[in-house]
Amino acid sequence: MATFNAKVFKHHKKADGTYNVKICITHKMDRRYIDTVHFVTDKKLNKDLSIKDSFINSLLNAQLDSYRNAASRLGKRLELFDVEMLRDYLLNKDQTIDFMKFCQIHLDHLKANGQTKSEANYKTVRNSISDFTKGKPLPIEDITLAFLKSFERFLRAERRMTRIDQFGREYIQVGKPLSDASVHNYMREFRGFFTAAMAYYNKPSLGLEPITYNPFAEYKLVDLPETRKRNIDIEQVIKIRDCQVEKDSRAELARDMFMLSFYLCGINAVDLYSSKYKIKDGRIEYNRSKTKGKRQDKAFISINIPDEAHPFLLKYGNMLSDRYATITNLNKALSKGMADIRSLTGISGITFYWARHTFGNLARNKCRKSKDDVALALNHVDFGRKTTDIYLEKDWAIVDEVQSAVLSLLQPHENTKSIDEMPTRDRLLSFINLPKLVK
Repeated sequence: MATFNAKVFKHHKKADGTYNVKICITHKMDRRYIDTVHFVTDKKLNKDLSIKDSFINSLLNAQLDSYRNAASRLGKRLELFDVEMLRDYLLNKDQTIDFMKFCQIHLDHLKANGQTKSEANYKTVRNSISDFTKGKPLPIEDITLAFLKSFERFLRAERRMTRIDQFGREYIQVGKPLSDASVHNYMREFRGFFTAAMAYYNKPSLGLEPITYNPFAEYKLVDLPETRKRNIDIEQVIKIRDCQVEKDSRAELARDMFMLSFYLCGINAVDLYSSKYKIKDGRIEYNRSKTKGKRQDKAFISINIPDEAHPFLLKYGNMLSDRYATITNLNKALSKGMADIRSLTGISGITFYWARHTFGNLARNKCRKSKDDVALALNHVDFGRKTTDIYLEKDWAIVDEVQSAVLSLLQPHENTKSIDEMPTRDRLLSFINLPKLVK
């Protein structure tokens, strides 16, 4: 049974001679306190520090009765609360949830977990929601299906965006209309915010569900357009590896990082930047930042370090975080460097992330490795086999085999003859297209 009473503490006397009156909650032999808006002086207190002012007592009694009634309405569920939970419940039971404030709570959580890439993506969406609401608080009950559709129209139009520069000054920039792919991503992250808010505030086991309506249950995300090819062939990888760049330039950074990612089974820039990996027995071991918060194994992977990768790890191991204050800054440098690589090699559209796609594509389509083995090498989550994964121990030798097969494509093949080196009969046959057998 929870009890409530008003308390004044002698050692809480303020410089102006007043005391703040607190509500003491006692539950399961533990205590917590809630500050009130009431302040009293010594003249309004008895010797035992009880309050003798009848007006303040009447106000406090109303507040105490409100808390007692709230605790009584919980019924048997009260036994599921500890005193800390009960205090939080009483403080928040009538409070409107400001979705924008929760967004910051969620961003802080992502940052604390080291999910810097996810934090950056979510922050972009939070800023766009703030642009839409003109920086005002957003009661969560105002997020309806109509609100979501209106926000989508906002994203698809040219819009004014308020941002803060490095000196803390506001400035306005004009945002371009977003494509279907970008709208899909923005609304997906918006849904992620809302789902996280429901998990944060709703406590079904306690019968507490302040968020009763999920508009995303009715909202349909726009379909993603078919993803264009984001991989290149091995000859183009060699072209990038061998391209001549200016020393200490962004192009050099982009070239080296692209190849390092390729050598290490498509490792992401953020995992190289964070330097949270371990090098042990000739292997690099780390938890993939993008998915470590979604998997029981924390997305751990162990990859052999081939000879080609050693110089790059030594060169960039501790330099990236020293040179670039954030992963966002590194990504910007890589983006500009890859633009130079595109000019130098004539390979259009290529970005740093293509190293990962290319590794996976070559492993599957050229080296004929199974999809499961390629997924293991890329450290992908396989939701379809989560139950099976519990019983299977990961065999890093499989990753080594996939990696070795792909990297062998970079080596010249001595047995491969050019057309001019073939005997005359073989040269003639090489130009004949034989009909395919019909089954």
